[in-house]
Amino acid sequence: MADARDREIVRLAVPAFLALVAEPLFLLADAAIVGHLGTAPLAGLGIAAAVLQTAIGVCIFLAYGTTASVARFLGAGDLRGALAHGIDGLWLAVGIGTAVTVLGVPLAEPLVQLFGASEQVTGPAATYLRIAFLGTVPLLLMLAATGVLRGLQDTRTPLAVAVGGNALNVVLNLVLVYPAGLGIAGSALGSVIAQVASATVFVVVVVRAARRHGAPLRPDLPGIRAAGRSGVPLVVRTMTLRAALLVTTYAVTLGATGTREQEVDLATHQLAMTIWTFLAFVLDAIAIAAQAITGRALGAGDVTGTRELTTRMVRWGAVSGVVTGLLLAAASPVLGRLFTGDPDVSDLLVPVLLVAALGQPVAGVVFVLDGVLIGAGDGRYLAMAGLVTLLAYAPVALACGAADAGLVAVWVSFCAVFMGARLLVLLHRQRGDAWLVTGAGPARRVTP
Repeated sequence: MADARDREIVRLAVPAFLALVAEPLFLLADAAIVGHLGTAPLAGLGIAAAVLQTAIGVCIFLAYGTTASVARFLGAGDLRGALAHGIDGLWLAVGIGTAVTVLGVPLAEPLVQLFGASEQVTGPAATYLRIAFLGTVPLLLMLAATGVLRGLQDTRTPLAVAVGGNALNVVLNLVLVYPAGLGIAGSALGSVIAQVASATVFVVVVVRAARRHGAPLRPDLPGIRAAGRSGVPLVVRTMTLRAALLVTTYAVTLGATGTREQEVDLATHQLAMTIWTFLAFVLDAIAIAAQAITGRALGAGDVTGTRELTTRMVRWGAVSGVVTGLLLAAASPVLGRLFTGDPDVSDLLVPVLLVAALGQPVAGVVFVLDGVLIGAGDGRYLAMAGLVTLLAYAPVALACGAADAGLVAVWVSFCAVFMGARLLVLLHRQRGDAWLVTGAGPARRVTP
């Protein structure tokens, strides 16, 4: 039985792992290409990425919530209802994405200026962000469609789309940044075009599945509103996570004195956070499997199986974190030179990455437990836990910045206080029974 559970985890986690590794390569490719334009553009990319990832990251519930609800309906044997819920998610993505684009484009420069960076950094950051906001609708459609497919226990299709989209992104960035001479604007434009292509493929796949099983495609306002309401706790949870990352970036800016030191610290932080995000997606592969498996098992009423699978996935997360931590520590002396020619940035990156390496085992367990509770639909607890964690971490990070303790100290507080607090609140919940709610849940859409 244990072998069968491991095979199920591997079947879902391996394609999810490969797809999730491909996704942050959008940012890694941008960082590598833009980094050779100079330190100031790379620092600007760091600020723009923080804003954009916050705007998009808040909407991650489109993937996570949809995965959980679709998987529950699948476990209960209602495939048509699962796809109807998925279509509601796609329409919700279009609505939210349109609103974010309309607001984000004109507000790009004021948002960047909130970080207090120099004019040399703010200009490239605003240019990148203004164009990148045009890709909001396709990005959110990608999230929603990915959630539908994961809920249907299909992690292979997202892998294929992620690999194709990432390859297109790299080619477009190389062409538009250098031969076309568009600089950082070309990097943003290339990513937007690749995102539109990827979203188109995802939508076609989901729509075809809905038609095959007779699920309605038209907008259903009650269903869309219900999808939005059910995502509110996950929005709060995600906002607390994004707020913690923004606080971290602000602490780095606050602690730097002088234009040169600020550029070096922000550029180093951008590279370190990009690598951390890359590894987070690697570890999150098991969390994706946890969302799909937990939702399906609870939808089918299998509480005992849910418990056993959770235990095994937590072990997988811990071991994976140890492996990624060792690999990161070993690679830390050479990673900087891949992204920048600035020796100050490369030198400072090494101790920051060693700190990040030490935090990887904790991150592995945290991501798995987060996935389990998302799959269980335990959004309210995750929202409350996120607020508690943020309140514990923010004062420490800001104190490091105000005391000019340095970038390494900020990263120590991030890995020890932020990730440590997340681990404690998630372990506390997992040991109880309140999250083990069975059944498909109330239907949002009535279909003939």
